[in-house]
Amino acid sequence: MSADATPSKNTQEQANPKVDGSELIRFDKVVKRFGGNTVLDELDFSVASGKHVTLIGPSGSGKTTILRLLMTLLKPDQGTISVNGDYLTHEEKNGKLVPAGEKHIREVRKNIGMVFQQFNLFPNMKVLRNIMEAPVTVLGLPKDEAEQRARELLDMVGLADRCDAYPTQLSGGQQQRVAIARALAMRPQVLLLDEVTSALDPELVAGVLDVLRDIAHTTDITMLCVTHEMNFARDISDQVLMFDSGRVIESGSPEKIFSDPEHERTREFLSAVL
Repeated sequence: MSADATPSKNTQEQANPKVDGSELIRFDKVVKRFGGNTVLDELDFSVASGKHVTLIGPSGSGKTTILRLLMTLLKPDQGTISVNGDYLTHEEKNGKLVPAGEKHIREVRKNIGMVFQQFNLFPNMKVLRNIMEAPVTVLGLPKDEAEQRARELLDMVGLADRCDAYPTQLSGGQQQRVAIARALAMRPQVLLLDEVTSALDPELVAGVLDVLRDIAHTTDITMLCVTHEMNFARDISDQVLMFDSGRVIESGSPEKIFSDPEHERTREFLSAVL
């Protein structure tokens, strides 16, 4: 794996990554600690291109930490993370693996988009500009092209008529759909979803999940999802990973995990949430 060169692929050409089953994400013996608490314990797992993988498990089992490591909001204490063949927070120099510089991290992270529990929209920007801002400033996309992309995405998430609204003029569900459109505007290879409905009123959840189902079923974007919405996980997942105490204790198809789990801890968890 070569990590000392920045990715040569044009980010915009990666909008619909080739689904060839190749490894897109790899965690190799990743450890993350907070004080004396080990949240991830020599974690090994990988995600293939174009696949939809859902992480389930009790609170505190390390699921959101995985997403935050991929966004480089956190850095691993041990081990390495690779995305599309490039180390994320490390690079090779003089044959040795060393902490990566910010430029390298930014280049690799361009391939990753994330939708958070909280919407994190810019309150002083209208909806259209919220979506245009990063493609223009980060990717260098011309404003007219960024605007066209933003309008298409707003149409896709059912908000074509709200482009001139400010976030405070939208419901929570509408704000989260804008946040999804904003993440997609960067044409990521990987879309991370962190409990994206947990901050919503119950009646708004279905609309957001319907948008995500549509993305899962109509695009080739690789998705890594943390959710307590088990029916949603069953609908969109190619693979479900059950986490407990910072490790994957069971992995399989949604049919296998939800209908015939092998591990007692998985059965206990599902009986509590289903």
